[in-house]
Amino acid sequence: MKTMSNKRVFVTGGSQGIGRGIVEAFVAAGAKVAFCDACEPDSSFPLSENCLFFKADVTDVTALTEIVEQLFADWEDIDILINNVGIGGFSPLTEMTVKQFDRIIATNLRPAFITSRLWALHRSKMEVLPSYGRIINMSSTRYLMSEPGSEGYAASKGGIVSLTHALALSLSEFHITVNCISPGWIQTKEYDSLTEADHEQHPSGRVGKPDDIARACLFLCDQDNNFINGQNLVIDGGMTKKMIYV
Repeated sequence: MKTMSNKRVFVTGGSQGIGRGIVEAFVAAGAKVAFCDACEPDSSFPLSENCLFFKADVTDVTALTEIVEQLFADWEDIDILINNVGIGGFSPLTEMTVKQFDRIIATNLRPAFITSRLWALHRSKMEVLPSYGRIINMSSTRYLMSEPGSEGYAASKGGIVSLTHALALSLSEFHITVNCISPGWIQTKEYDSLTEADHEQHPSGRVGKPDDIARACLFLCDQDNNFINGQNLVIDGGMTKKMIYV
C-alpha cells in the first residue's frame, strides 16, 4: 500500500471500534489525521501532532461545522473525509419513539451530508482546485438485510448507500470521489472470546476485524484508484452471499 504521507484526513467517530482502526491505519501510513467523537479516546490512543482529537456530538450541527471549518483554517483543505460515526439503537418497533428514530438518523446519516456539503462549499471558493479528494461513508450490510427492531439503523445505513452515489455525481466537479463500505460482523473487542461456530459460519472462515475495514479505506484512498466512484464495497466475509434456510 502506498504511503499517505502529507494527506490530511478527517474521521468522524474515531475513538473506538472501526473508527479507531481507521485512524490508526492512516496515522501509520503517514497521514495527518483529525477525528471527532462524543467519547474521549482511552489512554492507549496514540494522540500526537499528527493525530488530533475533537470532542463533539455529531448531532450538534454547529459543533460539527466548527470542527470542519477549523480544519480548513489550519490545513487550508482536507484530502480525505471518512464519515464513520454511527450508533445502533436497536429497539422493538412498538417501543421505539420517533425521537429515538430521529436520533439514529441524525447520528448515522445526517453528518455525512453536513461534512460533504461543507467540503464542497470550501472547494467551490478555491482559486486553484486540487486534483485529489476522497470521501468514504460507512454503511452496513444491514442496508439490505435486517432483523426485528433495526428500523432506525437500517434506514440510516440504506440512506448512506443512496447518499454516496448522489454525492459522487455532485462532487465530481471538485475532483472528489465518493464511495461507501458496508461491513458485516466486525468484532471490535474481545476477539478471542468468539466461538468456532462464529467463525465457521462465514465463508471466509472468520469474523471480521477493524483492520479489514481500515485496509479497504487505504485502498480506496490510493492516488491511482480514482476510477472507483459511487460504489458500495461490502466487506462481510461472504455472509450476504450465503443462502440460509431455517
